Amino acid sequence: MAKASAGDTNPGIRIVVAGDRGTGKSSLIGTALGKSFPTNVRKVLPPTKLHEAFFPYSVPMTIIDTSSRVADGCNVAEELKRADVVVLTYACDEPATLHRLSTFWLPKLSKLENMPHIVGVFQPHVVFWVELGLDKLKLGLSGSAQLLLTWNWLLCSGSGWAFGWLGVKVPVIVVGCKLDLRDENQKVSLEQNLEVFYYAQIAVLYPRGPLLDCKTQALKPRCVRALKRIFILCDRDRDGALSDAELSDLQVKCYNTPLQPSEIFVIKSIVAKQMPEGLDDCGLTFMGFLFLHAQFINRGHPEAMWTVLKKFGYNDDIKLAEDLIPTSFKRAPDQNLVLPFFLVMANGWPGFSWGWASNHSMMHAISLTLHLDRKKQQTDRNVFQCFVFGPTKAGKSALLNSFIGRSFSDKYTSTGVEDHYAVNIVNEPRGTKKTLVLREIPEEGVSKLLLDKESLAACDVAVFVHDSSNAFSWEIATELLEEVASHGKDTGFDVPCLIVAAKDDLVSFPMAAQNYIRVGRLMSIKAPICISTKLGHLNNVFRRIVSAAVHPHLSIPLLQARPTPLQKRSRLALN
Repeated sequence: MAKASAGDTNPGIRIVVAGDRGTGKSSLIGTALGKSFPTNVRKVLPPTKLHEAFFPYSVPMTIIDTSSRVADGCNVAEELKRADVVVLTYACDEPATLHRLSTFWLPKLSKLENMPHIVGVFQPHVVFWVELGLDKLKLGLSGSAQLLLTWNWLLCSGSGWAFGWLGVKVPVIVVGCKLDLRDENQKVSLEQNLEVFYYAQIAVLYPRGPLLDCKTQALKPRCVRALKRIFILCDRDRDGALSDAELSDLQVKCYNTPLQPSEIFVIKSIVAKQMPEGLDDCGLTFMGFLFLHAQFINRGHPEAMWTVLKKFGYNDDIKLAEDLIPTSFKRAPDQNLVLPFFLVMANGWPGFSWGWASNHSMMHAISLTLHLDRKKQQTDRNVFQCFVFGPTKAGKSALLNSFIGRSFSDKYTSTGVEDHYAVNIVNEPRGTKKTLVLREIPEEGVSKLLLDKESLAACDVAVFVHDSSNAFSWEIATELLEEVASHGKDTGFDVPCLIVAAKDDLVSFPMAAQNYIRVGRLMSIKAPICISTKLGHLNNVFRRIVSAAVHPHLSIPLLQARPTPLQKRSRLALN
């Protein structure tokens, strides 16, 4: 039996109704189809089909009635194996039928071989229907099982009873009905009988199993990772929170209607009350985003989360659809394809999650031997990786932030010792597009990086950032430049190098112009590129980086024969 999934072409949902004798199995099915309570009901009804127009998801359903005779046990077991969802019944005026749910029916379901999977990998859902006739309501409430009489995903509890997982692999959903003793409410009761099969349909089309760990009541890791990606995609200004406009845009994408201001206010009020860390000055944080989706499930609306996941390309296993993930790549004869950028993403971000998460960011850092490019003095590749070096507080992080559109912040945040990445598309003057991966190398991490002889093999361009108002920052940057260039020459991985003079909105340190000219002449590299991320003056720095990668021979520094002439001359000039 092909499992149903909302919006897909499928043969429908197969619902099997099971339970002890006299618990209302056939009556439940007959009432769902008719407009009155049946008086004379056959012991076992033939397979009953509900037209797809019965419910909003337009999925046809076949309801299978089962016999309570012991002799028909094998047939019942076969039907249970073929089921997409099982509806168990018991009578509230017969406590023994309730007891047999946990002692007979649930163990029977859990021991079946080849149990049907719901939406790919999860066991079939069990919906409990409680038969509450109008003359049995008081008996049901005063019996051993105390019922929460509301329509929702509920738990049935009482003296010693607690229906949850019960040590079996079948997730349990309890559906109760709200009734009173007045005859005019019989029409409502009939509608609620039909809703039993609506909830059964929901259990198949929008299963809770892939989303929630029923034992811990926490979202499963794969679901959290999917929501993290969705959050990053929706956070267009990259401030780590969803603003009112971004929340409304998400609603439009998923439901084709914007959120009203009053609705946004209610959402924020709920989050502020129950999870204060879910909000900050910029809007809804990722923790608040997770909290809202967990609330959808806990309140009986898993379809809300599934709608969001499907809109962002996830399948029934909460995996991205294959057409969203590139499977073949163009590469030169001397290139080997690796995925260091994705490895970093999989390990999680220790700080800000730099990186542009969209279809364009499904790109690849490529480990290269660059000999062919050096001989041709140009490259036809479209993906480049740039290592960004520089002393602490020079402006490396601000450069990465500006590359992916983050707003400038005067507040300094240390990036620690871990590398960080930013990925974006660079449009060249002739209309071609190049993908540029910026990898920030902390000052403390340079020595460790250069211990590996092939550390520069994946580097197409090295950029050295310094604070143009600080002479000591310039001295460290030039030392790093010579250290990296020497390592590249010694290992055979010469890389083009560029110098970036950051914080150009400040007054330059004394003798800055003379030092820039002297280093350019000594190492035969271009003058520093002056930028101000605070003012938004970037001086085409990213195009220049790509240009250096496309024509690497023009920016490879020349080293003097003496060990450290650059350091000595720079220090003399500064003194």
